[in-house]
Amino acid sequence: MDHGTYPFVTSSSSTAGGACTGTGVPPTRIDGAIGVLKAYTTRVGGGPFPAELHGDTAEFLRQRGNEYGTTTGRPRRCGWLDTVVARYAQLLNGVDAIALTKLDVLDDFDEIPVCVAYRLKGETVRDLPPDQWSLENAEPVLKTMKGWKKSTVGTLEQEDLPQEARDYVDFIEQEIGAPISLTSTGPRREETILRDHPDLARLTGGRLAAVLAQR
Repeated sequence: MDHGTYPFVTSSSSTAGGACTGTGVPPTRIDGAIGVLKAYTTRVGGGPFPAELHGDTAEFLRQRGNEYGTTTGRPRRCGWLDTVVARYAQLLNGVDAIALTKLDVLDDFDEIPVCVAYRLKGETVRDLPPDQWSLENAEPVLKTMKGWKKSTVGTLEQEDLPQEARDYVDFIEQEIGAPISLTSTGPRREETILRDHPDLARLTGGRLAAVLAQR
C-alpha cells in the first residue's frame, strides 16, 4: 500500500515491517530479514512490468514454473529477473540474506537476460522510479547471462551446480548487494542448497548448522 506500485498492490503490508503488525511480534524481537526471490520475475494482475515477456518464452516460464494463482488459478505474468525491483525490496526490507527460488525453471535456456536498469527519457537509471508514469514507460536494460542447459533439479551443494548457474547466482548477489544463502532447485522442501553464511546462521538461531550436519 505504501511502497508498491499503487494502485496495483495488495491490501496488506507485505514488507518485513508488516510481519510485526500482522503477527503482533514486536520489532525489537526481530533479528533480521530473509528475502525470498524468484530466479525470474512474475506479477499478478495489472500494473507496470518493465521486464515482462510475451509469447512463447513467457508461456514456457509460466508452464515450467507453474505460475498460476493459488486460489484463483489466474495465469501470472512472467518476465526476466528484475534487479531494479529486487534492489529496492532489499533496501526497503533490510534484507540480510536471500532465498533464491525456482532456479531449476531456467535449466533449458541457452541465454538468460537479467534486467539491471531501466532506460527512461534517454537516460539509464538503476533505482526504481517513484511514479507510475515512469514505470509504465521504462524500457529494460538487459545483461545477458549464458544458460547452463543442464538439469539442476534436486542439487543440494553449490559446487554441484553447473558453472553457468553459479555465475548466475553470483551475479544476482552482486547486483542486489545481499548474499544468496538458500537456493531452491525443485518443488520439494529438501531440494534446497544451503550455504553456511554467518547471517543465515544468526537468523536461524544456529539451526542451520544442524541441518547441514544431517546431510
